[in-house]
Amino acid sequence: NIMKKIYSKVDKSLICCHVSKDDATQYRNDMGDTSEILQSSVRLLDEGTHVKPHKHLPIKKTTIGTQEAWIVIEGEILAKIYDIDNEHIHNISLISGDMMVFYRGGHELLATKETIFYELKTGPYYGYENDKEPINQ
Repeated sequence: NIMKKIYSKVDKSLICCHVSKDDATQYRNDMGDTSEILQSSVRLLDEGTHVKPHKHLPIKKTTIGTQEAWIVIEGEILAKIYDIDNEHIHNISLISGDMMVFYRGGHELLATKETIFYELKTGPYYGYENDKEPINQ
């Protein structure tokens, strides 16, 4: 299994990235470009791997937009992917151990069985009416 990246048919920008736990190797495998707001990667850590204590510097960062990630713990999700022009371009089934990161465009979620998943987004969050735009299909 290899990391799957979905690109816009409109402008070739990265719409989203899907990674499975089977994609983990001993080398850091970054999902998006370093310029993306939401940074994510997958890596296999051997027993005894140690990351020295650290903290991140209080660097002021300015962002536009919201990026989102789903991590499936148990169950299954059908993710429908929409391009930046709101056209449906792809479906991906996510199972336990999968992560999906959405950088731009739109998405739709359908739990195909009882599912537990983590959802992460860039913030702050200003409420549904200020943050989301429906895609009519």
